[in-house]
Amino acid sequence: MPSISFFCEDIDFILNRKLVIKQWISDVISLENKIKGNISFIFCNDEYLSKINIQYLKHDTLTDIITFDYTDDNHGKISGDIFISIDRVKENAEKLDIPFLNELHRVMIHGVLHLMGYKDKTKTSKILMHQKEDKCLSLQKNN
Repeated sequence: MPSISFFCEDIDFILNRKLVIKQWISDVISLENKIKGNISFIFCNDEYLSKINIQYLKHDTLTDIITFDYTDDNHGKISGDIFISIDRVKENAEKLDIPFLNELHRVMIHGVLHLMGYKDKTKTSKILMHQKEDKCLSLQKNN
């Protein structure tokens, strides 16, 4: 059965309102005419994500998110592992002067959008990605 799951690696972090977040993500997937597969969010620290970044992507930089896409393009079923550094999200929220949860939800949906095929490597694709994030965030209930 397809599911959205949450895990923690090398960090003490509790995600509140899991059912509400799962429903929100499921709604976003449906609105994009995609089918929910298995999506895992793994919350971790900078060190953990940095090791993944070096090992799998050969990037020696800090990042807030790494998405491993296992989507079945033939059937529109999106699946993947989304690793999120809580350290980066906290720091970015402080720099942007926004609440931590706002930034966390933006990063989470950013990963889901990658699974749905959205990219952010060019200026144009970054603008579209940001617009999609904003639209998705506006769909949240009980923000």
